[in-house]
Amino acid sequence: MPKIAFSDVKIRSLPPPLKGQTDYWDNGLPAFGLRVSRGGSKTFVVKLDNSRITLGRFGVLSLSEARTEAKRRMAEKILGKVRPASVSFADAVKLFIAEKRKSCRESTADQYQWFLGRLDLTGYVADITPDDLTRALKKVKSKSTNDHVLISARIFFNWCIKRRYVERNPTASFATHASPGRSRVLTEDELRKIWAASCDETNELPSLYRKIVKLLILTGQRRGEIAALRTSFMDGDVVTLPETLTKNGQEHFFPLPNLATQILQTVEVDSTTNDAFFFPARGKPDKCFNGWSKAINSLRKALGHDFPHFTIHDLRRTYRTNLGRLGVRPDIAERLVNHINARSDMEQVYDRYTYIPEMREAVKRYDEWFSALISSCT
Repeated sequence: MPKIAFSDVKIRSLPPPLKGQTDYWDNGLPAFGLRVSRGGSKTFVVKLDNSRITLGRFGVLSLSEARTEAKRRMAEKILGKVRPASVSFADAVKLFIAEKRKSCRESTADQYQWFLGRLDLTGYVADITPDDLTRALKKVKSKSTNDHVLISARIFFNWCIKRRYVERNPTASFATHASPGRSRVLTEDELRKIWAASCDETNELPSLYRKIVKLLILTGQRRGEIAALRTSFMDGDVVTLPETLTKNGQEHFFPLPNLATQILQTVEVDSTTNDAFFFPARGKPDKCFNGWSKAINSLRKALGHDFPHFTIHDLRRTYRTNLGRLGVRPDIAERLVNHINARSDMEQVYDRYTYIPEMREAVKRYDEWFSALISSCT
């Protein structure tokens, strides 16, 4: 593994590897490193107990901030400075949110802050018991909000364990409310109508949202991942989503079909940087598109009252279903939508092959099928 003297200029000049990822280590602080992926993303890491802990992405986190955080993590490990009963729940939440604002999208950090704010908990975080959590959750009446609060609390307490604020997670025995999974798969005619509505510039759909919807149909990715696409994620026809963006926290790369590439080529991006959003929020070039509620209502209005109810996530389920219909191997289809749970632990550790050629063939097959499907409305 290469060792170099870290500097902002040096880090910016590091080229992406031809495949996989490369770790660089700082000469001045050997356990402090930078992981460069084939898609160009650069992420600071620190090595503790032979495992790599992600600190944040270069650009979101400065070199100075990352080095300071690495030294803090190393000091805590070596000196055991953090005692479980020394941090209050309120202070731990503030530290958690501050870290999430560096490693996640701002909207994600805001959601964590709002949900954890629903918990009426006081005192030291290490003293919180399952009974305390039960009483706090009972005050959250909405089942949906209750589930989101519990999930946020679980993530928060796991974060606390890693920092030795607590010894065990008090949410371990809790379960969310059972809810039926959605099974809606759009028909070919429904897909064609949604595509046509996204092409029709006479309706009220925001221009960027039109392109996002088309890309969701063509790639099957999650809406937040497409909305947050940056120019730095692109490497030819391959997109690499950093682990800070994906739902499962794993870097995800996939090839684009021709139709999707053509759509991105029509998007005007900030040419003064190589890390611009394709779909920035209105008036906020440093944030990605987030007007989902208003936009989906406009899309439903454009489709008409007779169109059966659907959600944006149904496009993802429909994409995965159609890959199966087209004869794409299940393991390749699952890779394309980043379902990491479809791979065994053994596969994840030992199978380092990228499957790019197989995924490229799958998206080509889908691209040809869908091009024929919409030929009458393009």
